Formats: sequence, C-alpha cells, structure tokens
Amino acid sequence: MLAADTHGFLSPTGVEIAFLLVGLVTFGAALVTVTTRQLVHAALWLVVALGGLAVEYLLLTAEFIAWVQVLIYVGSVVVLLLFGLMLTRAPIGRSPDADSGNRWVALGVALTAAVALIWVVVDAFRTTWIDLDGAPAGSTEVTGKALFQNWVLPFEALSVLLLAALVGAIVLSRKAKADATPAAHGGAAGPDGGGAAQADQEGAR
Repeated sequence: MLAADTHGFLSPTGVEIAFLLVGLVTFGAALVTVTTRQLVHAALWLVVALGGLAVEYLLLTAEFIAWVQVLIYVGSVVVLLLFGLMLTRAPIGRSPDADSGNRWVALGVALTAAVALIWVVVDAFRTTWIDLDGAPAGSTEVTGKALFQNWVLPFEALSVLLLAALVGAIVLSRKAKADATPAAHGGAAGPDGGGAAQADQEGAR
C-alpha cells in the first residue's frame, strides 16, 4: 500500500501517463482494424494493436508476457493471417463485399463484452497496486508456475485455435484453386476450341 499513499489519480506518474497514451494508440489501431474495408490494411493495423498491448505489458513489469505477445501474436498470428490472405488471393484494394451487414449487431456485442470485461477487471483489482520499485511480478518463473498449474486448459485451447486457423486457410485456398480449375478447362473448350476441333474432324474426312 506504499505506492497507493505516494500518488493518486490526480498526480499520475510518468509510467501511468505512458500507459494511458499507449492504450489510446492501441484502441485507435484496433478500431481501424475492424472498420477498414481493405483486408491487408486491417492485418497491418492489427500488428500495431498487438504491439501496443506488448508495450502495455512492459509498462506493467510483465516482460515475459510482453515477449510472448510479440513472438506468438505479432510474429505468428499476424503472419498466419497474411499467408491466409495471400493463399485466398484477397484483393489488395477496397473490398465492398467484406461487410456482412451485421455491423450494428457486432458493435453491440463488442460494447457489451467491453463493459463486462472492464467491470470484472475493476472489481478484481480495485485495491491492488503494482510496486514498480519492488521485485518483478511478471518474471518467467512466476508466470510459468501460474501458466502450467492454473491455466493449462486455456493454453492448450489457444494452440488448438491456431491449428484450426491454419487448417482453415489451407481449406479455403484449395477450394479457390478447385473452383478456378473447371473455369480454365471450360474456357479451353469454348467456341474457339470447338471450332478448331470441328475443323480437324472435317480435315480428317
């Protein structure tokens, strides 16, 4: 409680100001990610949002979680999304058909989830203060014990989610290739191809 007595909300420290500024940038990047109509730009703005979260973890003295955020999400998930966009031959420019028409429903669900998450976090950490001058609370040893003792099931569920995303990208790419193959064969057997075959048959007679 020493940190709580030295400063309050009316006298924030430099770390708290930086945390707020990075949070605003992360929120703006996340907002652009879900509102832009260019899929490639959405993936790139997602990199900014996930990178901002990594900086927030660093400011909370959780270095291990910050590096995991960079290696797994920025270095793996975003790369997986970019490979999926390339395999499915997503358009580079604006995609008017990317909007499903359920934007207001999605906005309502997002706001409800945000309010619920903020309420849970504030209620759980209302009287908890992080002593930035003390021992790091996000060290590898502490995080490893908490992860593999109390959070094993969510950890494995995340690995299954990443595997499902990879399999989904492969399935979508193979389906697009299968749809393009009959069209190519149909074009070869079009009016020109049929006329050439008929001319060969007449020449043989």
